[in-house]
Amino acid sequence: MVERVTDLVELSRELLSRDSLDHRLHLVFGDCAIRVDSNSAGLIGQLMRYYHGFVSRREWADISIVALEAPALEFGGLELTPKPPDPGKSKIKEEFAEFPDGRLVRKRLTGMVFLFGPQVQMAVGPCVVNANQVVNFINSRHIQWMLDRGGLLFHAAGVTGPAGGLALSGFSGAGKSTLALHLMSQGLNFVSNDRLVVRHTGREPMMFGVAKLPRINPGTALNNPHLARVIPEAERERFEALEPEALWRLEHKYDAYLDQCFGPERFHLAAPLSGLVVLNWKRGGDGLRINRVDLRERPDLLPAFVKSPGLFYQPAGGRRCDFSDPAYLALLESCPAYEFSGGVDFAAAARACLDLLSPLRRAGWGGR
Repeated sequence: MVERVTDLVELSRELLSRDSLDHRLHLVFGDCAIRVDSNSAGLIGQLMRYYHGFVSRREWADISIVALEAPALEFGGLELTPKPPDPGKSKIKEEFAEFPDGRLVRKRLTGMVFLFGPQVQMAVGPCVVNANQVVNFINSRHIQWMLDRGGLLFHAAGVTGPAGGLALSGFSGAGKSTLALHLMSQGLNFVSNDRLVVRHTGREPMMFGVAKLPRINPGTALNNPHLARVIPEAERERFEALEPEALWRLEHKYDAYLDQCFGPERFHLAAPLSGLVVLNWKRGGDGLRINRVDLRERPDLLPAFVKSPGLFYQPAGGRRCDFSDPAYLALLESCPAYEFSGGVDFAAAARACLDLLSPLRRAGWGGR
């Protein structure tokens, strides 16, 4: 029981006094270096496997994170505010408290607690059995680092090739990751699974990815030969027996380790943003339709990719950040946007995306 919390730095010192941090992991995401210290060799081993390809021997770090394996914390006298559920959801998953030196967030289901502010970045609780939440926390610190350097957060996957890169957005369940993996099978590289930070660095916007593995359902794996090994052999026969509609609706996810499925060095965290695709299709619809759109005339498409930074973001130095729709429209002013509507057709969509990235067709492509 933690009896009294007045600031996060003091709380972190109290927690660290109970154990020693004998295990360390260095990660490099583009130009951001992160060090993770922990009292758990098992957790560091899990993180090393998950972040394979981003592990480094660098000693310096832009961000230092502590992941402390411990029983779930209980707080005496600390009032936590429930975070309202996301649109379309009903369950409250998180609660939080604000302090002069940062924010504390507690996951209701797992009891994991996260402290973050200018001087502390800590995950504490049953980390080993909730390693996915530690991964999400590490990635949230990287997102914070990128947003503090300008740019906006997108709810989108990203792919890239020699001719440029595409952000793949869509409404919930549209299949952003599935389309990205189809495009990897066609030779493109992966930039990000579900979150992108986009900012101008010169003539065109750049997209910066997050080192989060795509989580795919059995239907995606069964329909892409490169993903065959994702499903354990003992479970494959059961999924193959399901009807397509049942596979589509199945709530069962697997991490797709890209190096195992597609080979090494296929995860790139930065690429020019040459186009934005909005998946606005539906199962059972008629043939796939693709049209270039003016986003200023289609505000209905903005919710497909505009993403609030959420509870794990605090502006550095108290600065005010503009995450408004007009800010997104201004950022994308030079970036062509395409709506994919009609019926769901991943093979046709992948061919169309490759066509969009063709140097001979990118300029002035108006639809098909």
